[in-house]
Amino acid sequence: MYFTHILKSLKDKKYYYGSTSHLGNRLTQHKYGKVKSTKNRRPLILHYTEQFNTKQEAENRERFFKSIDGYNWLKEKKII
Repeated sequence: MYFTHILKSLKDKKYYYGSTSHLGNRLTQHKYGKVKSTKNRRPLILHYTEQFNTKQEAENRERFFKSIDGYNWLKEKKII
C-alpha cells in the first residue's frame, strides 16, 4: 500500500504534502527532524491521509494537492 499524507506544522500552521509506502516510518522521520523540509517546522501532526494501491497513484495525488486545483479542492472539502 502507498499513502499520500498532509502534515500540519504546529509551529507555523503550514502544511506539508508527501507520499510514502511506509507511513509510520515516514512520520517518525519527520518527528525526529530527519526530513530537511520539515526539520525546522516541528512539531508536526498528521492532518490527512489517503491510501492507494500503487506508488504512481500516491505520487499523482501528492502532485494534485500541490497544484492550485488541488489546493482549491482541499479548501472546498474543508480539509485545510
